[in-house]
Amino acid sequence: MDQSPFARQVTDGVFGYVQPDGSWWINNCGFVAAGDHTVVIDTCSTERRTRALLATAESTAGAPVTTVVNTHHHGDHTNGNYLATGATIVGHRKTREVMVATGINTYENSFTGNDWGHLELRPPEVLFDDRLTVHAGDVRLELIHPGHAAHTTNDVLVWLPERRVLFVGDLIFNGGSPFALMGSPAGWRKALESVRSLEPETIVPGHGPVCGPEAIDVVDGYLGFLQKLASYGKAAGLTPLQAAREADLGPYETLSEQERLPANLHRAYAELDGLEWGGAIDLGAALADMVTFNGAPIRCFS
Repeated sequence: MDQSPFARQVTDGVFGYVQPDGSWWINNCGFVAAGDHTVVIDTCSTERRTRALLATAESTAGAPVTTVVNTHHHGDHTNGNYLATGATIVGHRKTREVMVATGINTYENSFTGNDWGHLELRPPEVLFDDRLTVHAGDVRLELIHPGHAAHTTNDVLVWLPERRVLFVGDLIFNGGSPFALMGSPAGWRKALESVRSLEPETIVPGHGPVCGPEAIDVVDGYLGFLQKLASYGKAAGLTPLQAAREADLGPYETLSEQERLPANLHRAYAELDGLEWGGAIDLGAALADMVTFNGAPIRCFS
């Protein structure tokens, strides 16, 4: 199967940039052809992948990239920001705050095989808190923060209301296990209510194939399963790793990246203990359990 990234037109002048196979560090992006300029949604985890994205966007749209919108702070969506020279980076205020505070994170103890190339930190320069409108030619992009933690504390929906197209960031993993360690299972489920209320016809997910609204229920169902498993595990005195090892994934056993389950349980356990949505958590312990569950550092192909 060809694993090369490709641009898929989802409506006139609007493209999803899909990167198979959508596993760890291999994200989707997007771009809008705006006549004399191009607006890009997210960059990539590595120098090589981001250079390919920007070249494809400029050659397909026929105009230079002047604006990049980040859907959240994770490195697979922001590491390549610095390569968009001459463009303005737009993102949520917390996206900038987290990036400035933590720098570029590659989590080398948890992942192996990545070809990062040369990376430089470049957080968003134009910030917003709740909503912001960006016009790309005749296409209106509504940038929407759900108002609370979900996948992260700083998720941004990029909604094209006249086209019924939604770039949803990592609120949707299409075919992959959701990853809630840096956000909130409960908050994520609430954010999915906002996604449903938009009534999108086409969704460009953060990972996996372009899809329709049917993908929302899969993610929501997994998060509900996660919450129930956490309640059972805590009541039974199991650690997150033990609960993950004993879990029957049922309809979610076909999702990829199942090693995310113990890390997700760390977050779900913390919420049962009363931690606020998106509150600080021991990421190192959760990632270590994820590697233990996997049996080795997780192989990446970015």
